[in-house]
Amino acid sequence: MAKDMTLLWGSGSPPCWRVQIALEEKNLQGYNQKLLSFEKGEHKSKEVLEINPRGQFPAFKHKNTIVNESCAICFYLENQFKSQGNQLIPEGAAEVGLMYQRIFEGQILGQKIADVVRYTKKVPEAERHDSAVKRNREALKQEIQTWDGYLKGSDGYLSGKSFSLADVIVYPVVAFFFRLGANESHYPNLAAYYNKLKVRPSIKKTWPQYWLEAPGQEQLKDL
Repeated sequence: MAKDMTLLWGSGSPPCWRVQIALEEKNLQGYNQKLLSFEKGEHKSKEVLEINPRGQFPAFKHKNTIVNESCAICFYLENQFKSQGNQLIPEGAAEVGLMYQRIFEGQILGQKIADVVRYTKKVPEAERHDSAVKRNREALKQEIQTWDGYLKGSDGYLSGKSFSLADVIVYPVVAFFFRLGANESHYPNLAAYYNKLKVRPSIKKTWPQYWLEAPGQEQLKDL
């Protein structure tokens, strides 16, 4: 089964990482994969564009089926291989509803992190404003406090008592947040979640090599 799959990916990318976690959770090792470089512009290469015309990682193909958006790939894998590996969609209605909610909220979290760390790259210098920087950082701080509150008194997962697609999809974003230098003591519940899942086999095995080789960053050290 896995031999019929191809994944083109970039190291350090939360979207790519979540797909790798999902593949591990479903015991789909042995898939065809190729690590490519963002820095070299390989996400715009012909090889990638043939699978993903948007020129983005991850690019994923299973037999003749192409699925590219990372969340969609995770759902596809769970749907196609329900009885294989770990079940990633809970059975209870309340837990399923919470799982979907956290997945969609995770996209908001990712965007607010991006608004902070990519501001100087996306906005021309002449158009930058200190007020916008402050506003983006405050919005991110409030968002993180919300997530820290979600995990207070929880079972250590985002949607109930077991690891689910919510964790597959959101954990890489949380890990990226702490990699950027955020102070774990300011968000104890989120930090506990981050450290608990850090040693989960699927996460430990797929931990971005780039992160292991390159030091963490400090954009959020004062957050």
